Amino acid sequence: MTSNRWQEERSGLEAELGERITLDALTGPNGLIGREALRDDAGGPAGWLIAQRKGGHRHSIDDVLTAWYALQNSPQVAKHLDLGTGIGTVGLLTLWGMGQGARLTCVEAQDISYRLLNSNLDANGLRSRVDASQGDLRELALGRKFPLVTGSPPYFPPGSGVLPQDSQKAHARFELRGDVGDYAKAAVIHLAAGGWFVLCFPTPQKQRALAGIAAAGLKVVRLRDVIPRETLPPLFTLFACQQPQDFDGETTVEEPLTVRHENGRLTEAMAEVRRGFGFADGESHGGYDP
Repeated sequence: MTSNRWQEERSGLEAELGERITLDALTGPNGLIGREALRDDAGGPAGWLIAQRKGGHRHSIDDVLTAWYALQNSPQVAKHLDLGTGIGTVGLLTLWGMGQGARLTCVEAQDISYRLLNSNLDANGLRSRVDASQGDLRELALGRKFPLVTGSPPYFPPGSGVLPQDSQKAHARFELRGDVGDYAKAAVIHLAAGGWFVLCFPTPQKQRALAGIAAAGLKVVRLRDVIPRETLPPLFTLFACQQPQDFDGETTVEEPLTVRHENGRLTEAMAEVRRGFGFADGESHGGYDP
C-alpha cells in the first residue's frame, strides 16, 4: 500500500496541476539498499514510487535498462550525475543500485517534469541524497567531476515526426533542447578520469549516437541492442562510454538483450534485471494507482 505522505503528495499535485496523477512502482520492496531493507511508514519493506501524469510522458523500459546498464558497467560510486533527468527515473534507479551512501546530482529544464521530480524526491524521502537543479544541460557547468554520468536523450530531430501538443511529451521525444551529441558534450565536461557515460538511443539511429559520442571526444567501450520481443528488430541500444585516455581498444558489441518471449512472457535476462531493482518474479514496474 502507498504511504500517507504519498497519498497527500498525489492529492496536492492533482489539485495544483488539475489533472490525474498516478503513483507507480519504481523499485520493488524486495531489494536491499546498502545491505539494509528499506522500510515504509509502518515499518514494513518498501520500494520507491514515482508520480507521473496520467496523460503525460511516462517512464518506460529504456529508462530502466539505461540505469541497469550503468550499474553493470560502473563500479559502485559515491556520486553520479544524470542529465535531462525528467521526473527522475534513470537517476533514481541508478541511485537505488549504488546504495545508501550514494548521492545523485541531476538537471532538468522542463517546468512540469522538474515539478514532478521534486515531488518524487520529497515523497520518497530522498531530498538529502539528491542535488536537483533546473536548467538547460547545454549550459551546465557544475565545476565538479563525476565517476558516472547517465542520460536518456530525446530520440528524434525536429521535423522528423508529428510534434505532440503536450509540451512534456514533445520535449521528451524530440530534440528541442539539444541532441545526443549535446548530452555527450555535457558528459565530457563533468566526467572524472576513469569514469563512465551511459546512455540509450534508438537502434535505427545508432550512427547518429556514435557520431555524437565521437564528436564529443568519447569512445564507446561496449554497446548492447535491446529487442522488445522475440522476432522483432532491436528497438534501442545501450552505450557505455569512456574518455580516450581510459580506453584505447575496440568497441565490444554484446549479445542483444531480449525483453519478452514471443508469447509475451519476460525472458530470464529481463527478469534478472527486474529482480535487481527489488521486484520478485511475477512482479513488474507497475502502478499503485487505484
